[in-house]
Amino acid sequence: MAKKIVLTGCTKGLGRALVDEFVALGHTVIGCGRNPEAILDLRFGVPAPSTFDVLDVAEAKKVELWAERMLTQHGAPDLVINNAGLLTPPAPLWRQNAADVARLFQVNLSGVVHVVQGFAPAMIERGAGVIVNLSSGWGRSVSGEFAPYCASKWGVEGLTKALAEELPAPLAAVPLSPGVIDTSMLRQCYADGAGDYPKPEAWAKAAAPFLLQLGRKDNGKSLTVPGF
Repeated sequence: MAKKIVLTGCTKGLGRALVDEFVALGHTVIGCGRNPEAILDLRFGVPAPSTFDVLDVAEAKKVELWAERMLTQHGAPDLVINNAGLLTPPAPLWRQNAADVARLFQVNLSGVVHVVQGFAPAMIERGAGVIVNLSSGWGRSVSGEFAPYCASKWGVEGLTKALAEELPAPLAAVPLSPGVIDTSMLRQCYADGAGDYPKPEAWAKAAAPFLLQLGRKDNGKSLTVPGF
């Protein structure tokens, strides 16, 4: 049965690969991202009923209005995936740019809150749905020079586990580490060493079916895409 999937951060890396895989499997993707050109490419390249909008998840009011419009057009989603995220340049915490750090938390944490607030009430009213918030291996461990990112992903873990206690059955919330994938973000961390890891397209072929089978049995569990 075809599902309706809300996906933030859909324009590159893991998000873009998921769009292609979900659509190939016959599902509808309701996506958003910050890059206007990439969103335009998705609009021309991915057939309806999938839809894509330029949106910064850090902006609460815009997320609220977008969610209202998407719910009117598509109804409550079966799956919400909060994938939008930022990484500050590597540096000791005392040398991190304060504005960059604030922006990171606005997207990586507040953005998750905004999207959940936009869609969860309709999912609860419908009595079904799964919310997946993308965490990281650095949401369960740490690495020097990436303290803000680690803190944001630890925050995603805690926020999602608390949300899992609040959602009525059969809904579920899952903090998901994608694993280690060759993305532009990983290249900020590992430079050319990122090339030793799987590409987003290979990851998505395993991740999409895994995401689609998540349910109440997984509620509140810290999971990782198998094999990654």
